Amino acid sequence: MIYYPLLFQPNLHPVIWGGNQLRPYKGLEPSGEPIGESWEVSAVPTSTSIISNGEWKGRDLISVIDEHPEEILGKVVNERYQGKLPLLVKFIDAKNDLSIQVHPNDEMAMREHGKMGKSEMWYIIKADKDSHLYAGFKEQITPEQYQQRIADGTITEVLADHQVKAGDVFYLPAGRVHAICGGIMLVEIQQSSDVTYRIYDYHRPGLDGKPRELHTALAAKALDYHVEKNYTTDYKESKDQAIQVVDSPYFDVRIIELTKSFHRNLLKYDSFIISMCIEGDCKIRVRSTGDEILLHQGSSTLIPAIIADYDVIPINGKVRILDAFIDNMDHSVKGKLSRFIHIKNNKSS
Repeated sequence: MIYYPLLFQPNLHPVIWGGNQLRPYKGLEPSGEPIGESWEVSAVPTSTSIISNGEWKGRDLISVIDEHPEEILGKVVNERYQGKLPLLVKFIDAKNDLSIQVHPNDEMAMREHGKMGKSEMWYIIKADKDSHLYAGFKEQITPEQYQQRIADGTITEVLADHQVKAGDVFYLPAGRVHAICGGIMLVEIQQSSDVTYRIYDYHRPGLDGKPRELHTALAAKALDYHVEKNYTTDYKESKDQAIQVVDSPYFDVRIIELTKSFHRNLLKYDSFIISMCIEGDCKIRVRSTGDEILLHQGSSTLIPAIIADYDVIPINGKVRILDAFIDNMDHSVKGKLSRFIHIKNNKSS
């Protein structure tokens, strides 16, 4: 069996707050639909990715992983996540403000829904002048004050409000209140979960004309009220290097801006690699097989763990890539996740 980097069919999601930038960003014909999300690499059963190249063209990603779990996910990842892809990656275009929301951690999500929790990160691709987002609380409040502010519509007054620009990074562990606001396009890397608790939605209707469901009580249980001094992730940009911007128990994320061919040997991590092309175009050439793909701006690839030794070759100047994978070299990851896996196994038995 010859493994190769997987490309995927467009998987676009219209939503009430969506814009019109994602289709042209991905090289697709514009449409009048408010497209808010492009699920780039997904093994969520309700919206799984369909492979668009090679031997598995037309197959869904879940079934292919089921047949080749260790080779695609990596041996350790396969064991830890019981053959499931643990990440979901998206491009998001917010023309209007998203709801104020929070996600549960692994233990709560498993207890309430039988699913994985949802920690995530954002990388800002572009932002209109004066664009902003919410991440975390700016002042300490009690659960009782939270309930009152939801009732009277003043919850945003106690949220940390951040002006943003291209290149900004935010890590959002489960429990942190947040909202993307209008005029922002970004990358979202998250645990593979569709559990979201809407706290406040500005009293607006959904695409069906009906008010969208709120999850005030569940959100109250999930919220972390702790106030941080700084919610942004600082990093130093540098060309032709892989710059780590997130190192979490759930995923490792690197930003790479290239002007020349760049060798990526990530076999030591024993993990699949998801590469998202943020800007420009490039080739990805696998060293063991010589197989190569074209990766265009706005597209993504999943590189199986077994062939995670490859070159990234810019086409026509520079290219900006975002890589996400599981860092199995970090031994603390196993300890941090072992309790969740124990809970999940007990739940299944």
